[in-house]
Amino acid sequence: MKVLISVDIEGVAGVVNPEQTRAGNSEYERARRWMTLEANAAIEGAFAGGATHVWVNDSHGGFRNLLPDMLDARANVILGKPRTLGMTAGLEYGPQLVFMIGYHAMAQSRGVLAHTINSFAFTHVKMNGREVGEAGLYGALASEYGARVALLSGDDVFAEETKPLFPEATFVVTKHATGYASGSTLTPERACIAIRQAATDVVASHAGRDALQRATPQPVDIELRVQTTALADLFGQMPSLERVDGVTLRFSTPSVEHAVRTLNCLSAMSFMLR
Repeated sequence: MKVLISVDIEGVAGVVNPEQTRAGNSEYERARRWMTLEANAAIEGAFAGGATHVWVNDSHGGFRNLLPDMLDARANVILGKPRTLGMTAGLEYGPQLVFMIGYHAMAQSRGVLAHTINSFAFTHVKMNGREVGEAGLYGALASEYGARVALLSGDDVFAEETKPLFPEATFVVTKHATGYASGSTLTPERACIAIRQAATDVVASHAGRDALQRATPQPVDIELRVQTTALADLFGQMPSLERVDGVTLRFSTPSVEHAVRTLNCLSAMSFMLR
């Protein structure tokens, strides 16, 4: 059983403020340690449940937050950017299961530190008419590669909005949102205990189940709403994008992978306007 663990930071227990997600301060240094501990709990649980190979993917910001020397030595760590498959780099190694640890709710929701890909640039992303966050986008990409999203952790708003997409998956709620930058949170230790046990149970429960087949890519329509008309002006320079109104664009791609890669390129482009 091969497992890919994608780890973000906003959904980690104890993380409630933007400062904790940005490098260069002591709050971030503590938060990245909690992020690493939750990643390690998922790794340890996966192996305890019977995993044979585990990859852990640093999926926050510049993708250089995890502390590799704190992680279970049996895992491989995926760090740095750019990378073609973004938050689910590692799908190319053929995992059967994907874990999404420390994830957060989509932009414009009431979740802790809620956003979709880039809080400076995007206010919503619709895929084939359905609004999705990062879990929805990357979960669809995992399915395209023949992998099941089997375990997710984050706040209660994230769990509530994401469960319909993955009805058979296990969710660990690490905190309850009371605002964009506030919440009632488990301690890091309690969150790690819950994640470790959930990972063990999930992998064990999938033993012997038939693997999913890699899906034939299907066309995807994306509608993207951005924060400002300046961003729409910038993104509209790409000939594959159609401007709908002042802050809305749309485009079509032959697969989820191409849609995700396009969105990540647009996110990178937005930095010229910061």
